[in-house]
Amino acid sequence: MLTRVDRVQVVVADRRATAAAFARLLDAAIVGDDHVRCLAARRTLLRLGTSHVELLEPDGAGAVADFLAHARGGLFAAGFATAEIDRLRAHLGSRGVAVAEEGGQLFLGPDALPGLRAAISADVDTAPAGLVRNLYEVTLLVGNHRDATAAAAATFGLDARHFVPIRSAEFGYEGTLTLFHPDRLHRVEIITPTDAAKTMGRFFAKRGPALYMCYAEADDLAAVRARLLAHAPHDWTGPRDGEAPDNLFIHPPALGGMMLGVSRTTFAWTWSGHPERVVPAA
Repeated sequence: MLTRVDRVQVVVADRRATAAAFARLLDAAIVGDDHVRCLAARRTLLRLGTSHVELLEPDGAGAVADFLAHARGGLFAAGFATAEIDRLRAHLGSRGVAVAEEGGQLFLGPDALPGLRAAISADVDTAPAGLVRNLYEVTLLVGNHRDATAAAAATFGLDARHFVPIRSAEFGYEGTLTLFHPDRLHRVEIITPTDAAKTMGRFFAKRGPALYMCYAEADDLAAVRARLLAHAPHDWTGPRDGEAPDNLFIHPPALGGMMLGVSRTTFAWTWSGHPERVVPAA
């Protein structure tokens, strides 16, 4: 029932400063500003490609204020689009999943799937903005990726036949890419850290089940790299010269506490089950 990763929610202490950082580094556009009562948060909505970033600033006691106090901000929730929001609402209700509804969105706490908060929106066409094409992945760290993958499939009505196993000795994890559709990259990456000495393992030891990062595609990573070299030279990793990179990582200090990977359009099929779908770089 999910069609794509269409947004993320990021908890910050200063929405204006974080919005300016997204604009400076990725040409994100501010497209809205409002209040989310069920989260007790003021919200600034950014357009990033055809996706959105919701910057949440506490406005009283609630989940957002608690998250800022506990984690000092960062990636708070994943956002998914669906073409069947009524059907999905009914499905979640049949499974006893608690859902808050406001402004046409469904908000899920981490009860159904530990570590994962979600905001679900109706799937609509969106005019792109900025240097990236769209978000396509959120990464969820869990203690047992097999159990969590099964829970995600049941909660969101996903077809496990489309899922792809993944592991990395370099970053120290193993798990599953829960592709929403066999021909699209959109998914939750559900992984278990396997090396406590690596960054991901240390994060999991400190935070437990939690969202770790998200990923976007971009047609022109040379342009993204140029912005990073100019405005956040110490807050990213990737090739710093030569031809345009295929992949890079923007570190949390640059984007309000959220880590963002950016891969060249189609390049993520390299590790997503269909390397033959990677279009060679021009």
